[in-house]
Amino acid sequence: MVRRVAVVGAGISGLAATKCCLEEGLEPTCFERSEDIGGLWRYTEHVEEGRASIYRTVFTNSCKEMMCYPDFPFPEDHPNYMHNARLQQYIRDYAKHFDLLRHIRFKTVVTNIRKRPDFCATGQWEVVTQRDGKEETAVFDAVMICSGHHIYPNLPLDHFPGIEKFKGCYLHSREYKEPEKFRGKKVLVVGLGNSGCDIAVELSTVASQVYLSSRSGSWVLGRICDHGYPWDMVIITRFRTWLDSILPKSVNDWLYVRGMNQLVKHENFGLMPVNRTSRKEPVLNDDLLSRITCGVVLIKPDDDVDVVVFATGYTYTYPFMEDESIIKSRNNEVTLYKSILPPHLEKPTMAVIGLVQSYGSAIPTADLQCRWTIKVFQGGPSFPLPQRYGSSTTLQTDYITYMDELASAIGAKPNVLKLLVTDPRLALEVFFGPCTPYQFRLTGPGRWSGARRAILTQWDRMLRPTRTRIAPDAPSLFPISAMLGVLFLPLLLLLALLYW
Repeated sequence: MVRRVAVVGAGISGLAATKCCLEEGLEPTCFERSEDIGGLWRYTEHVEEGRASIYRTVFTNSCKEMMCYPDFPFPEDHPNYMHNARLQQYIRDYAKHFDLLRHIRFKTVVTNIRKRPDFCATGQWEVVTQRDGKEETAVFDAVMICSGHHIYPNLPLDHFPGIEKFKGCYLHSREYKEPEKFRGKKVLVVGLGNSGCDIAVELSTVASQVYLSSRSGSWVLGRICDHGYPWDMVIITRFRTWLDSILPKSVNDWLYVRGMNQLVKHENFGLMPVNRTSRKEPVLNDDLLSRITCGVVLIKPDDDVDVVVFATGYTYTYPFMEDESIIKSRNNEVTLYKSILPPHLEKPTMAVIGLVQSYGSAIPTADLQCRWTIKVFQGGPSFPLPQRYGSSTTLQTDYITYMDELASAIGAKPNVLKLLVTDPRLALEVFFGPCTPYQFRLTGPGRWSGARRAILTQWDRMLRPTRTRIAPDAPSLFPISAMLGVLFLPLLLLLALLYW
């Protein structure tokens, strides 16, 4: 029986893992190589070995209502999108509120994780750690790897012939901290992801010229959407996911491209993705289009430059795994069952948390992954045995579909039809409103009594930090959510009756 669990890393995933273990009566020990929690979101002036690194001006791309821990909302007065320092303070408050710090061993590096000789029978692991030059080995019933994937940079120098003769300098975005040392220089940023666009925009305020290079292009969205509401509270809804599931693919693709091009025609800015209908996570940037319009950022250069910044992502590497093939496949990619479990283990006692990529935020995704994982560790009857895993899933997935798959397995998926009968107001908000993290704490293990109220007041908390001046109300239009509710209410009532 799983009881002692090793958690590697005290970032947002590691803290969720530690808390979920405690909720289920397990004994977690979290190993953190630095002196503080926060992982990726803990900014430091210099790059630290073995740790994720961010630049000084990083802000969140998910709004506070969509990215919080599902039983710990952000304070009402916090902005919808926040600076890394404010998010780091929230993470500290979370750890303090749930008394997690006493379960963390700081300044402790995990150097080796290996199967015990009797692993086929017990599923146990030996975890070797090092602190202050002293090595220690301990046995754990299960391991949760929460070390993230923003540590080991991907530098595709092979794709840049002649780079060895380049007279300027080049660096990975992991090494970038602030723009001042690039003043007056011509800079090429390679990679059209969130980091690449952020850095290009920031450098354009001091550099003589910034070029932004991309092979595949990308959709670009701003943080605010219809009527100034946060993009993810408008887009990530169960209603939209349901529509996607019933409409023909050709119609879906047309609506998707039309929606992405609604505010700006991407081909006019050289940004149109090669695969127009790809649901790859879009770039979130409020300033890129204006910087391109002003000519200080140019897409795809044909000029000499002084500096090259490779914003080309990271590789999945687990140097502490004695047998790294447990997680990696032959082509050096990570494939995991439900994007969590290594598929070929004799006993399902290892989980990799926080690697899945979707429109959704990392915090609620990691929280639900941890709850699901612990039920696997405990041998829940609804979970497959290792030999039944079948093919592993990829790490790119639809947020709500993925979350519902995990939630269904542990009894945490909200039942909209049942709610329509027992709590119609909540049902309409769950279905037509944003799919906020609180929905997955309405029921199931770790149920939170405040989830219903959090859902019904989420729009109030979203508006609180921006309505800082009393202003007259504009003429109100009939809300689209209300209109949809009226149109679909008869259908939902019929389905509810059939359900009963």
